[in-house]
Parts: sequence; C-alpha cells; structure tokens
Amino acid sequence: MTPDIVAVKILANHSLEAVFATGERRRFDLTPYLSAPAFAALTDPARFAKAYIQYGTVAWDDETDLSPDTLYLLGTPVADAVPEPRKMA
Repeated sequence: MTPDIVAVKILANHSLEAVFATGERRRFDLTPYLSAPAFAALTDPARFAKAYIQYGTVAWDDETDLSPDTLYLLGTPVADAVPEPRKMA
C-alpha cells in the first residue's frame, strides 16, 4: 500500500515534490498530463501553485487530484541533501 502524502512543494515548470508519510520524497512532472481534459485547468501556473494535501493526496480547488500511487510509482526519488541532526541524550 502506498503511503499517504503529508506535504507538497510546488516547483517550476508544472512539477511538484511530494513528501510521503514514510519521509520519502518524490518529484513529479505534470507537464505530460496537461493535455488531458482532467488536468487542462492546471496549465495556469497560478492555479497549479494552489495545490494542497487532502486525505493523503495532492488536490486542487477544482476537484482535480493526483493519486499517491501515481506520485510514488512514477515520481523520481529525491535524496535528502542534509540529514537531520542527531540529538544528544
């Protein structure tokens, strides 16, 4: 089962970075999907930038959403640049 998305960051050129409940991050480029009627409204960068998390997936106000499965399976893994600092006991 694919983990829920807990955060989303909007990137340039209709891309986004999803953070999953496991801590994994995946980058996803929506450009190839924008010609489909379901995603046509997201060609507007201002509208695309209004993505938010709803019930563990990325959604937009016009009831468009992206499945966590799609973002996880087709997204590109992003490695953390800086690991979390360890806390001293």
